[in-house]
Amino acid sequence: MELTVRVPGSCGELLQGMKAGNPFLVTCPGGSYTTVRISDGLSGLHGLGRKSAMALKQTMTSLGKEELPWGLCLESSLPRGKGMASSSADIAATVAAVALAFDYRTYPEEIMRIAASIEPTDGVFYPQVVCINHMNGDWLASYQGLPAFRISVFDTGGVIDTLCYHEQAKDEGGENRSAEALALFEKGWQAKDERLLAEAAVVSARNNQSLLYKEGLEELLAFVREQGALGINIAHSGTVIGVLWPEKFPDESLQLATREIRHRFPRLALIMQTRLQSGGVQVAEGKCEEFVELFR
Repeated sequence: MELTVRVPGSCGELLQGMKAGNPFLVTCPGGSYTTVRISDGLSGLHGLGRKSAMALKQTMTSLGKEELPWGLCLESSLPRGKGMASSSADIAATVAAVALAFDYRTYPEEIMRIAASIEPTDGVFYPQVVCINHMNGDWLASYQGLPAFRISVFDTGGVIDTLCYHEQAKDEGGENRSAEALALFEKGWQAKDERLLAEAAVVSARNNQSLLYKEGLEELLAFVREQGALGINIAHSGTVIGVLWPEKFPDESLQLATREIRHRFPRLALIMQTRLQSGGVQVAEGKCEEFVELFR
């Protein structure tokens, strides 16, 4: 038996906040992954953190299994504590891989049920870009056909305790401009307007400054717009900032603009260049290295 499951992390969130008293999050899946391999050629458990170990235990319990008769190895290219959905990707990849190993095809709602019981969760394992209640796991909306923004992901430094952030956000309680940002985003989606979508992300980023301040955000925003960017998004409970470029922004222009940003803001560390993509769970069986979507 041999299978590999991978789940993308995120480039922060496109939006996050409160609407009508309820929390919401709009995902921003990117091109880095957590990968879980289960094989009879392995022995033991490797790479599991506390949260993915909890996910493994809950999955086994839900399947009525007491023992995993194969080895498991989790690997991730996602940095921790930065707001890039590393824990959510770990949990989702673990749940999906273990279920598939026992010939059970799990669904996003089942993954979310387990994930939300462990921590506030990013919905990167749902197909497309989605809006979810990240506290209780409710699915709220799906946005098909969004532009594949080019995204330069920069780190402002340090790590954030996500659970502490969410406690603070819950205590503050005010919606501020969150609902406005979501309405603008949905207008941009319906109109297929890159600029409106990016502006909605900017509104959400600014709104989050009262919860988790990112120094120099306005200065960075003004500068990247001069370089041709549409706007920025942030990890609302993390340390990263994404610069949102048009889907068809040329490679040469992107490289030049990124150099200018790094020169102007040397305290920012470039983590990766990626694109907004669909979330989901991808599976490769046997020795095949070609991944297929689990939720099609």
